Amino acid sequence: MDQRRKSSLAAGLVLILLGIWFIAVRFVPALQAWQIERFTWPVVVIGVGAAMLFLGLLSGSPHMARPAFVIAGIGGLLYWQNTTGNWDSWKYVWTLIPGFVGLGLIVHGLLGRDTRRRVLRGVRSILVSALLFLIFGSLFGELELFGPYWPILVIGVGVYMLVRALIPRSA
Repeated sequence: MDQRRKSSLAAGLVLILLGIWFIAVRFVPALQAWQIERFTWPVVVIGVGAAMLFLGLLSGSPHMARPAFVIAGIGGLLYWQNTTGNWDSWKYVWTLIPGFVGLGLIVHGLLGRDTRRRVLRGVRSILVSALLFLIFGSLFGELELFGPYWPILVIGVGVYMLVRALIPRSA
């Protein structure tokens, strides 16, 4: 089966499942009450990311994992912020987005070709994201993990970049 037919098949399946869900919610009062209680608007964003990943898996398009993880990850952040009311956290939580890309790269690598390179790039992206999260979270006073010593993280990143630039790469 060619790629176009696989994609159409996957999209059709997702639409059928969504239709069944909407019918069930409409005619089962307990399910409707559960949905109203649990499904806030960020859950829709998470669902779009999950649907993209599902479509990518069904259609044999592992590259769909990257945008799927970014969308679902941002949906997760929005869910947390909507639940806690901590909208000011955007000052530093945006630094998690490269980590979502890294997760997508890892899944893409595991399901597609060039596994080793994609997984390594994904892990590197997650590490950079975590480091940025620690730096910006500490900078804006939200994370007390390092206290007043958070600039040591910045110095550490600078040292790493200098050493990496000075050491020749093997061909």
